[in-house]
Amino acid sequence: MKVTKITSIPVRAGAFGGFYVRVDTDAGVYGLGEALMVLAGRAVAEAVAHLSKLIVGEDPFSTERHWQHMFRRGFFPASGVYSCAISAIDIALWDIKGKALGLPVHTLLGGPVRDKVVCYPHCQAPSTEALVANCVDHVERGWKFVRWGLPDNSGRHGASEGVLDPVKAVDIGVEQMARVREAVGPDVHLCFDVHTRLDTAHAAAFCRRVEQYNPFFIEDPLRAENPASYRTLARTVNVPIAAGEQWSNKWQFREAIEDETISYARIDLCGVGGITEAAKITHWAETHYIDIAPHNPLGPVSAAAGVALCTASTNVGVLEMPRAPGTYEADLFPVQVGFEDGYAFSEGRPGLGVEIDMDVAEARAWTPSGFYPRVTRSDGATTNW
Repeated sequence: MKVTKITSIPVRAGAFGGFYVRVDTDAGVYGLGEALMVLAGRAVAEAVAHLSKLIVGEDPFSTERHWQHMFRRGFFPASGVYSCAISAIDIALWDIKGKALGLPVHTLLGGPVRDKVVCYPHCQAPSTEALVANCVDHVERGWKFVRWGLPDNSGRHGASEGVLDPVKAVDIGVEQMARVREAVGPDVHLCFDVHTRLDTAHAAAFCRRVEQYNPFFIEDPLRAENPASYRTLARTVNVPIAAGEQWSNKWQFREAIEDETISYARIDLCGVGGITEAAKITHWAETHYIDIAPHNPLGPVSAAAGVALCTASTNVGVLEMPRAPGTYEADLFPVQVGFEDGYAFSEGRPGLGVEIDMDVAEARAWTPSGFYPRVTRSDGATTNW
């Protein structure tokens, strides 16, 4: 079997679009991958086309060899855009291997250690009152976790421009944590995403104030460029910290794992180098008793890859799942992983267990462009979205 073609498939989907990759073979078996940096999709597409020169004509089963070629042949570390391109191609190659062998990807990763993977949804709303109602609604529909993010000054979080001053945002976030905990009770897990919107001092203050509400974790309390800052934060707070979605290879995870400054590794399979690299980071984290909580804000291919990794891994805390599989992008992906009562699971189909309708993809073709929303301080300075 040989790879014959690699195609980038950017489509209109969700708030920011979707970026998929299809790898075809001369045996008629194809695989699907997905890339993280959607709004940089034109750059990712060029990177995919560039890397395709290393993969077309090769045996798709040699995933480790191909990963090393894609990462090393450019000499400079393949982070950011190139890591997203590697991720999408690598995931698609694993999908091909599973389909060709008639086995789910999790079987190729060592076989299932669990029957299903607990997930958390995105609970977002324009006000605290609406947020509490949205969290309660998710719990009533069977979710075991709820998750939302640090609000701006108006109490909102998500795809909106706004003004965010740390002291006010922390006050609102603490109030929301208290209100949600009271509404959902003690048995529902709370995940709170700071979304890198705070510096160390304000993040520490927030973590100390919400400790009484027993959060499952505080996600991305700081930006990711300097992992040493997580060491400073971890020494001053007593809540679990989750981070890693912005790190694009095992070396960037190294310090946080070895210093044990995070409790949950937020590996993004579509940005960290695909299944090949994500599995290595997962097993490395296991040696430090760190669970994974994969970052998965994207589409059905990303969701399926996350389910495969979590199904075959011992050290799993929770998998991000913004919406229940099968309830979104069902026209584009008529076959997706299973979901019930807050858990996602493989239904035993070969590969990732996801299929794409190329006619729909063509009809929704899109040229990626743009930026994420601009969030500012009250003085007009740009801050983290």
